[in-house]
Amino acid sequence: MKPAVACLALATIATLVTGPAAPAAAAPAACPTPTAIPSDAPAPVPPVDPAALAKTIGGLPAPDATAAIVRVGGGGSWQGVTGVADIATRRPASARVRFRAGSVTKMFTTAVVLQLVAEGRLSLDDTVQGRLPGLLPAGYPEIRVGQLLNHTSGLPTPDHPDGLEWVYQTRFRTWTPREFVAEAVRNPIEFRPGTRQHYLNINTFVAGLLIEKITGRSYEHEVTTRILRPLGMRDTYLPGVSPRIRGPHHQGYQTVPAGFPDAVPYQGGHVVNMTEMSVTSTWASGDLISTAADLETFIRALFRGKVVPKARLAPMFTVPAVPMYDPSGGCGAGPAVYTSGMARMELPNGVVVYGKTGARYGYAAGVGATRDLSRTLVYSVNSTDAKASGQNERTLRIALAAFS
Repeated sequence: MKPAVACLALATIATLVTGPAAPAAAAPAACPTPTAIPSDAPAPVPPVDPAALAKTIGGLPAPDATAAIVRVGGGGSWQGVTGVADIATRRPASARVRFRAGSVTKMFTTAVVLQLVAEGRLSLDDTVQGRLPGLLPAGYPEIRVGQLLNHTSGLPTPDHPDGLEWVYQTRFRTWTPREFVAEAVRNPIEFRPGTRQHYLNINTFVAGLLIEKITGRSYEHEVTTRILRPLGMRDTYLPGVSPRIRGPHHQGYQTVPAGFPDAVPYQGGHVVNMTEMSVTSTWASGDLISTAADLETFIRALFRGKVVPKARLAPMFTVPAVPMYDPSGGCGAGPAVYTSGMARMELPNGVVVYGKTGARYGYAAGVGATRDLSRTLVYSVNSTDAKASGQNERTLRIALAAFS
């Protein structure tokens, strides 16, 4: 696979939300330092191809997804919706529904942190230990705020059981942010901060705690009053401890084996309804509920400097010149692809896209745009295996059709 396509796949495929922590903080291998990515040259975006876009979401409901919403804008536009909102009633899907946006939430968390930097209340060079004393073990090295945002902190992830069975059994459990972080930092640091990139939810959990410490108000309050209300994103909200999606929404399903608790037949296999579940296990990393229209509003405002001042936007468009973390201690994971809050994707046709994907069980979402906003994309696919690599095929086709 070419590096450009690999970058696109990494950013479009939402399977990197969590990963196993390293058993020990081994000394990093002497990997070659990746070359810094040059400034983006504005490659022309081809005209919108309605037929290609329609094909990517055709045939729903299908074994891999029950419904899909796609919204393309910029120099040309296209909107499509297919599938069913509920496999029991087969009610048609709708474009005007809320969905779980998953890790798209990280864009909002990062934006609030950068707002605080612009206000002079925080620096990307501040340390977590200095701002949140006692949160991390005394033996941890200093971790900078900027390293949280671009996933170069080395912080580990909690040792939670693998498998959908545990997720389903604990789907209504409520986590506190500090409880989640405390479970994670029982493990050793994965690598020396600033030397590798490992995309993990723990980074934006700590960023959310920083927001609360600095402002004296909840993370939810800050995102709502700083971003959602000013932009008129009336259908977007942070659910807190509620496991439900308010208002119109599609049901989300997960493929399971026969005999799984509450499983129902679907397309020759079985699924379980995952629409209602706690998102406190992802919090500032993945709990946002939104709509396609609202997310399009957000990315346009963000790129235009109306969310974060333009002078402070650079981290969101900068990929650190470090390799991706390789748990084996080698150098085979390739160069970093994530910026602060987003990922950089270079397509084979030279078009450069910045954006973020997200996955919750039953919901795969994505938002992306060229930096000049000549093309934007928002999608929500009710994938039946949103956390697995197989779901990438449809969402990758959507992204390629939107920008190629």
